[in-house]
Amino acid sequence: MRILITGASGSGTTTLGHAFARELKIACFDSDDYFWLPTEPPYQERRDPTARLSLLLADLAKSQHSVISGSVMGWGRELEDCFSLVVFLVLDAELRVARLRERETARFGRADAEFLAWAAQYEEGRMEGRSRALHERWLSERSCPILHIEGDLSVREKVRRVSQALSDLNLQPPGATKVAIRPGPSPAGGG
Repeated sequence: MRILITGASGSGTTTLGHAFARELKIACFDSDDYFWLPTEPPYQERRDPTARLSLLLADLAKSQHSVISGSVMGWGRELEDCFSLVVFLVLDAELRVARLRERETARFGRADAEFLAWAAQYEEGRMEGRSRALHERWLSERSCPILHIEGDLSVREKVRRVSQALSDLNLQPPGATKVAIRPGPSPAGGG
């Protein structure tokens, strides 16, 4: 079983990926770790596309069950068609950009204005890279089930929804701790 959690930058894909992997006790991979070469400061140099695909596929081969967070659009059919479930997170641009600004300031002491502008335009798609239209087109080409999760829900509620989708699809990894499907709090709150 492989799950991809994807969406706009700042939508919570990494947070949900790690939380869900902990819940199921399975491997978690972040696409940024493969897309970018390790540099100081980070996220300065892109890795060769063939190398990033090869590295991620090699890591996935070591784990029968895993979660990948981030975008893998255009990485290659072997990866893009290997998922049992794709979770697409949708969150208001203003909230996403505010989260990114806070995260980047905490990590690096400042937020890169160019990066924030790129993240803010996701819905309109006027800059190169990820956009809502490209993501939706990519999702329409997948043969696995797609779970849309919209809004500012708590991480716990998102985990519950993904767990419910897996249960509905009979996709519990053998040997994994059975995920308890319990009612979540109201849809307000951070994620």
